[in-house]
Amino acid sequence: MPSRSPRSSSPRSRPAAPSRASRSNRPAAAAKGPARRPAPAKAPKPSRPARTPAPQPAPPAPIAERLARVRTELRTRKLDGYLVQSPLEQRWLTGFTGEDGAVLLTADRTLLLTDGRFDQTADREAPWATKVLRASRGPETTAEWFGKLRLKRVGFDPAHVTVSTFAGLSKAARGTKLESATGIIAALRECKDTGEIANILAAVRVAQGAFERVLKLIKIGMREREIAAYLDFVMRDLGADGAAFEPIVAVGANAALPHHRPGDQRVESGQVLLMDFGARVRGYVSDLTRIVWIGNPPDVLERAYRCVRAAREKAVEAVRPGASAGALDRLARDVIRRAGFEKQFNHSLGHGIGLAVHEAPSLRKTSTEKLGPGMIVTIEPGVYLPGIGGIRLEDDVLVTERGHEVLSSLPLEFRIQ
Repeated sequence: MPSRSPRSSSPRSRPAAPSRASRSNRPAAAAKGPARRPAPAKAPKPSRPARTPAPQPAPPAPIAERLARVRTELRTRKLDGYLVQSPLEQRWLTGFTGEDGAVLLTADRTLLLTDGRFDQTADREAPWATKVLRASRGPETTAEWFGKLRLKRVGFDPAHVTVSTFAGLSKAARGTKLESATGIIAALRECKDTGEIANILAAVRVAQGAFERVLKLIKIGMREREIAAYLDFVMRDLGADGAAFEPIVAVGANAALPHHRPGDQRVESGQVLLMDFGARVRGYVSDLTRIVWIGNPPDVLERAYRCVRAAREKAVEAVRPGASAGALDRLARDVIRRAGFEKQFNHSLGHGIGLAVHEAPSLRKTSTEKLGPGMIVTIEPGVYLPGIGGIRLEDDVLVTERGHEVLSSLPLEFRIQ
């Protein structure tokens, strides 16, 4: 502890109290205490350099290539900009998956117009685009950017712009001419890149795995809607974003309806069970159809099955680069016609798949389109017999450089006793 100083040996003397006179004669300043010094002036804070925004990252190679291909098309059509309103096309072009958005593409800029709900989503999914948070979803906000970027001619796909939106844009877009530019992105989406093919293949495998698991659960007495619900659940359990579409589960005479919606019809012996299903994985879809025999079905259905199977095999064998989409349909239809079921095949042979369940190319008999490497199409001939049942076999087929590859690998028929 600190030491104390020694006390004095002489008695402590108290100082005399000052007289009142001496207190009254004290200067006023002294009575108040020592005079205050003026506070020193504050030194000015050093100015901080203005923050420079972080540079936008370059888009990944697939996105960069897509942007470049669309810009090439814009130059060909002499357009200053292109307005993308379709959510699927926005995702394909930028990676953005938000529900509210529009992309305005110019020769050197990619604007993503959305609202505050998708602020962080835009930063995560499309940091290579210039984000614009709109206060209003009206066409006036979009048209305002036509003027800011001094765009004279802006294209749009009329398939994705409502009459009301077009009217609002036309009124607000002063000095900018809006021009119909049908199918720019739709045509580019037909041939898939390696990443897209991998996603579709993953969706095929998830759908197949779900079908195999659900097949073990099917019993006499189950309702169509129960089987459909199991399919949806198991696909999600196996990693799908969800079902690509509402599964078609059709028992007996319901199988004669190509787009039957599952109901309360129960599985019974001596019937056919038709199941059309697909998964969505990372945005991309699969689309498969198989039939399941419940016991021994009518002979006419087995004959229809053999016919449909032969038509499927004939069409799949003919898939290759340069093949005509219309010729493939006619090839399968001829097999069915020779078997006597021509009038019972009432839809096209197939369609393209990708981000959408139905996209180009369409394999209908009147089509003149040629297949190209990277396209993925369904081959799905069918025969439908009212009051009895229906047969459809569907596989997803990739067009390769030299031929084709069937992505699905499920057996073509199943039987439950």
